[in-house]
Amino acid sequence: MTQRRITDDLHALLGVLPVPIAEAVVRGNNSDNLLEIILDLGRKPMARFVDSEIELLPEEVAHEDIDYVVSRIGEVDADNRAGLERTLHRISAIRNRRGHIVGLTCRVGRAVYGTIDIIQDLLETGKSILLLGKPGIGKTTMLREAARILAESKRTIIVDTSNEIGGDGDVPHPAVGRARRMQVAKPSLQHEVMIEAVENHNPEVIVIDEIGRELEAAAARTIAERGVQLVATAHGRTLENLLLNPTLSDLVGGIESVTLSDEEARRRGTQKTVLERRSPPTFDVLVEIQERDRLAVHADVAAAVDALLRGYPLAPEIRVRAASGEIQIEKPAPTQAVSRQARGAGRRGTAEAFGGPQRVSGPVRTTPNYAEMREEPAEENAVQATAVHTIRVFPYGVARNRLMQAAKRLGVPVLVVREAEEADVVMTLRAYYRAREQPIVQAEERGLQIYALRANTIAQIEQSLAALFNLPEESPLPGDLVSAASQTQTAIQAVLDGQRFVDLPPAVASIRRMQHEMARQAQLVSHSYGKEPNRRVRIFRD
Repeated sequence: MTQRRITDDLHALLGVLPVPIAEAVVRGNNSDNLLEIILDLGRKPMARFVDSEIELLPEEVAHEDIDYVVSRIGEVDADNRAGLERTLHRISAIRNRRGHIVGLTCRVGRAVYGTIDIIQDLLETGKSILLLGKPGIGKTTMLREAARILAESKRTIIVDTSNEIGGDGDVPHPAVGRARRMQVAKPSLQHEVMIEAVENHNPEVIVIDEIGRELEAAAARTIAERGVQLVATAHGRTLENLLLNPTLSDLVGGIESVTLSDEEARRRGTQKTVLERRSPPTFDVLVEIQERDRLAVHADVAAAVDALLRGYPLAPEIRVRAASGEIQIEKPAPTQAVSRQARGAGRRGTAEAFGGPQRVSGPVRTTPNYAEMREEPAEENAVQATAVHTIRVFPYGVARNRLMQAAKRLGVPVLVVREAEEADVVMTLRAYYRAREQPIVQAEERGLQIYALRANTIAQIEQSLAALFNLPEESPLPGDLVSAASQTQTAIQAVLDGQRFVDLPPAVASIRRMQHEMARQAQLVSHSYGKEPNRRVRIFRD
């Protein structure tokens, strides 16, 4: 059903503005999309709409204009906000160093019915819900509608710090329905009113706008632990923003540093000191308001935080309200892994090109080490295949963040999993493989492929991923080829003129193959030396 919008009396707001400015707003003929009117001393008055902003007058705002508005709105509170009684309009002041008002933001307040249907099923579960989103995106509007819906069946109290939910004056706006409203004398006292609401008025639901201080976060936890449902907004746009905010991170469980055992650190592929969630989250569900009609829902905050801290972020559920009013829900798609049989085909040739031992399902096979051997022409015939499915990799002793970075650089679909039981491939270090660590032995017994790296470096990880996905080698730029060919020709001539040998600069395999071919055509000998990425060709006489 298409949402029904009810706009508060815009004339009440226009009535406190200087007449020329009010008339300019009316001439704009776009009141349905009007968000706020900006009056800054010495600047032209502006009107901001949902998707644009315009200058209202060519004349600059004067002291008289600001004094005109202030004289009609009454006292500006300690939070530099004032309202118009029986409306949802809000006027916020900007002061200079002497405390004089030099700017005003006149925000249009609207009651919008039908905005909460996109998460109404979550409200009805009784779980505590936290709304995040950028300023002006509709958090308070959704919160107001949530209070009205919940108040129809539960004892609901609004802690209205700035009178933004229920409007100014002693009588709350009809948009909050049967919900009771408690006003806050000073913003710094919000946490006390939150606790007072629980102790004195026996609510089943408490609705709070803008939790922004540590004391308010602590009060919210106290309320949740008493079994009261919380519906609130907080400063931040995403779960990660909130988690990194030391003041508010307790809302989602908080963070603390813990030290892992050697075995656990290897199993996770992390350092011994890691971050973990400190306690159960205050809010069960977190909703990121990405756009007015598009939300990202984290239905299990505890699981989402744990996954984020361990580097395995969980995809949220996406909810979208279509133009027709229909609610569309996109569940996170399960990742489809490649079958081992399909992945095994055509892999051996590519894996050998990178050196280093590889464990394939079945008997152990050690690949030749090309670190001190000549490049073979077979490099030109490496098997190439396109990986079209995600492969689940369990890193044991390999840095998880480096694995994710390498996968991102190569553009391959890798899902880093927590347990070997969830994996298609295990990636570890040679030292752990040779030590026959228990997870490695168990992986072998299950027939998993095991890639053993010489070192825990991004270059080594990229080589293993390239082998795993049968990636074609990246072609060098034409300029690099010309430069390499010129250097090679100079080296060949130096050897022909009697020099014992010449070492060429480090190069990728395709350039090294070209250098070997040029040396062969000059009836000279060439070998490759060193380890990637510093592997180079040496040219000398037979």
